[in-house]
Amino acid sequence: MKQQIIDHLSHADAVLGGLIRAVGPYEFGPDIEGHPFQALARAIAHQQLNGTAANNILTRLIQSCGGGAFPTPQQVLAASVESLRAAGFSFAKVAALRDLAEKTLAGVVPDTATLEQLTDEEIITRLTQVRGIGRWTVEMLLIFRLGRPDVLPVDDFGVRNGFRAAYGLSRMPQPKALAAWGERWKPYRSTAACYLWRALPLERAGTLPVPAERIRLPRIRKLRRARRVKVSSAKVRRARAADTRQRTAARSAAGRRPAKRGGVSSARLRRSDPRTRSRPRRARQSRAPASKR
Repeated sequence: MKQQIIDHLSHADAVLGGLIRAVGPYEFGPDIEGHPFQALARAIAHQQLNGTAANNILTRLIQSCGGGAFPTPQQVLAASVESLRAAGFSFAKVAALRDLAEKTLAGVVPDTATLEQLTDEEIITRLTQVRGIGRWTVEMLLIFRLGRPDVLPVDDFGVRNGFRAAYGLSRMPQPKALAAWGERWKPYRSTAACYLWRALPLERAGTLPVPAERIRLPRIRKLRRARRVKVSSAKVRRARAADTRQRTAARSAAGRRPAKRGGVSSARLRRSDPRTRSRPRRARQSRAPASKR
């Protein structure tokens, strides 16, 4: 690795500089052999599997579909779903592999020479059109196949966990916070990511250096998303029907009650008005018949 890159990263970040000295020289170069179709097909096979299981699946694919060589996109499309399933691919991976073959023949996935003329973001935008291929997969292709020097896979678990270990943090940084911190590593963020990957073996071996300084990651404000309440058409109809029944019941009840003035019935107003209030009646004295007086 060029000393210029080491000097730049060590000067820009003292903690990363200590990690680089602990790891030692590290060389990684582009692997430009083969078509990008092969690299992406291998990435699909490795998704959610360990390396041994994925390699066994690829070996069966090469034997059954490619006749001993890595199959071409035409051979993948000509193969039946049953044969791909027999190699070990799930239904989802079969669909992704066939979509990759179709988009390779359509030119969406170009050859290596064409990819080298595109920017990182253009390659990411283009290749993520393939089913089952996400940003992380394309970032790995950019680093290890095309040798792009300034790629920081902030969603990678190993990079985030290595940052936690190297910088003495209690938890892994959020991807946006890591991206903000990694701005100081430009234009060699790919090298910084490779050294962060190697922080975890040092931590397990007990040889990880103490951070040269305590850092404080930038705070990333979380935008509150308005909750969207999805109401089905059936619920809307039921709510409208209930509202109509309530209004009908209220109108019929209003027709049976005496009219109100300002919320108070007319009978109650008459009782409360002193002008219309009747005097209390005197108790009647019973009169005996004249014959008994």
